[in-house]
Order: sequence, then structure tokens, then C-alpha cells
Amino acid sequence: MSYDRALTIFSPDGHLFQVEYAQEAVRKGTCAVGICGKDSVILGVEKKAALKLQDSRTMRKIHRLDEHIFIASAGLVADARVLVDMARVECQNHRLTVEDAPTVEFITHYIASIQQRYTQSGGRRPFGISTLIVGFDPDNTPKLFQTDPAGIYYQWKANSIGRNSQTVREFLEKHYTADISEADGVKLAVKSLLEVVQTGAKNIEILVITRDGSRTPNVEEIEQVIQTIEAEKAEEAERNSRRRQPATS
Repeated sequence: MSYDRALTIFSPDGHLFQVEYAQEAVRKGTCAVGICGKDSVILGVEKKAALKLQDSRTMRKIHRLDEHIFIASAGLVADARVLVDMARVECQNHRLTVEDAPTVEFITHYIASIQQRYTQSGGRRPFGISTLIVGFDPDNTPKLFQTDPAGIYYQWKANSIGRNSQTVREFLEKHYTADISEADGVKLAVKSLLEVVQTGAKNIEILVITRDGSRTPNVEEIEQVIQTIEAEKAEEAERNSRRRQPATS
């Protein structure tokens, strides 16, 4: 029997193959990075190069869900668009019903619930995306959450999704600090994306969210950050080469 033909049938060893195939689609998607700092949250994404006649403004990887909540995804772009539209409506429903802004975890739970619902009934397929959801709660606490096609969600201090996410996550584990500032957070996001992006600033998009709002550094600012990173690498390489040189009498 082919256990991967029906979404609702488990294989004898407990797998739902359609969900695992959706996770494979995520692993082939472009990379996205989230970093939760002391007073800011940073989202960084790898952008595909736009064709010569294509309007690059339509190639969005980061979306606003509410005034204080943003989302980035890896996987199937069309699936992400559907989830983003549903999440935006839920944010407005929350404001209308409760007369207060939704928390980051509330909307994360909503998105994860939709993803899980699409793994439990026939005639559907799972959403082929993972998401990074970031923002500030009403008490001005920065938050970062991740969801996956199975409907699981976790809170993170820093994380990555998409291609080579394991490599980027290991890089973040080595360099992340809990009290990281906004400037250092942007530098760490760019530095981690450079682990998988070879074409430089034009294929990197950064979003900085603070208590006062959000901003998107332009290509020139990102290029300056990359130049700083390269200068630091050159200095470190020079120091290492000096250490290796044998002492002369």
C-alpha cells in the first residue's frame, strides 16, 4: 500500500508522508532568519533575483499582519499568501471583538492551528511553508515564534528556516547573545544570511521592529554592514596569520 497517497493515513512506522513532503518543500525554500534582541526584533530574508522586466516590489518575503506583528516564510509563496490573508483577518477580528491588539503568540497559535487542520482531513494538502512570526506584545516585550507544516509552533531567541537552515542555526547558536542590540542584531542577521547568500546585499532584505515601529534598511545600508563584516574578517585573518608565524631570533 502507498501510504503517501492519502494525507490521513499513517504509515506503519507512524509517519504522515504528505506532511514530511511539505517539510521538504520548506527546506528547498529561500532562507529566512529571525533574531530577538534586547529592545528589537530583526527579520532577515534571502530574496530571489528579479528578472530584468520584473517589478521587484511584487516579490515580497516579509508581510505585515498587524501594526506590531510581521511574518516571513520559507516554502511555497502562494501558500504563504493565503495564510497571511487569513491571519490579517483574524488580527482585525481580535481588535473588533476584544478592543485590543492581538499578542504575537495569539496570532502564532491561530496560524499553527490552521496548518494543523490541513493535516487532518482528506481532500486537502498541508501548507508547504514554515513561518517566522515576530513583533512586540502590548507590554513591549519582543517575541519570535516559528511554525511548521505540521502545525507545531515554538518560541525562539533566534532561528532560521528554509534552505541550509541547520547551518545558519548553528551559526546563530555560536554568535547570539541575549542582550544583543539593534545594530548588532542587524549585523548578525546579515552575517548569518551570508552563509547561504553568495550575491551580496541586493539579495538580502532586512526588517527591524522596535517599540516605536518598523523600518527596512535600504541596499546601501546593508552594503555598509557587509563591508564592516568583511573588514572584521580580514582583521581576524591577519591576527591569526601573525599567531602562526614562528618567532625569529
